[in-house]
Amino acid sequence: MPDEDDEEMMATNAIVMAAVAQESENQHRGRGSHPGRAPNEERFREERGKGMLADYFVDRPVFKDAEFRTRYRMSPNLFQRISTDLCQYDRYFVQRSDATGKVGLLPEQKMTAALRMLAYGAGADQCAEYCRMAKSTSVAALQHFTRGIVDLYSTQYLRAPIAADLRRLLTKAERRGFPRMIGSIDCMHWQLKNCPTGWAGEYSGRKQIPTIILEAVASYDT
Repeated sequence: MPDEDDEEMMATNAIVMAAVAQESENQHRGRGSHPGRAPNEERFREERGKGMLADYFVDRPVFKDAEFRTRYRMSPNLFQRISTDLCQYDRYFVQRSDATGKVGLLPEQKMTAALRMLAYGAGADQCAEYCRMAKSTSVAALQHFTRGIVDLYSTQYLRAPIAADLRRLLTKAERRGFPRMIGSIDCMHWQLKNCPTGWAGEYSGRKQIPTIILEAVASYDT
């Protein structure tokens, strides 16, 4: 049986594969203006971008850091760091104007679309509606985001812990009064909403619903 890490990885891979399939379909259809093609839909993306900045990304946003963490699954500082790195690495995320002078999407809009698909398993249509972009654009944002994250951070973060990581955690814990401790262990029951019927009995316990137990060792700053 797959464990929770495998299931999460399978779900993420499914989203990315769906994005690749959608992009392939779009390329097959062809892009650009041609006779018989419907005109571009006005989505008021510039107004939505300004609203998103006011909600989360200005000095005094409407929603505070706690709400940001809940909705983006990361701190505002981490989001801004990733945004800066991606804009430097891939010009796709840089806001530009088209041939008519119309301002394009903000990097915050493209990143938000990608993160909502990955963090919540949301469909491209849902994210496109929230960020005011075409479905194909939200798919492209996901593709550029995942490729950029792997290229930028895989060497440092997407690897097994090494001895230096353990020493760093032990040193930090000792400074905080917890010698020889690398972190705290916590767990929670996560409901399997779409659990196959044949597995339901194996994954059901005192809660009477199929769940899996998520366990984590967290350091003080995670």
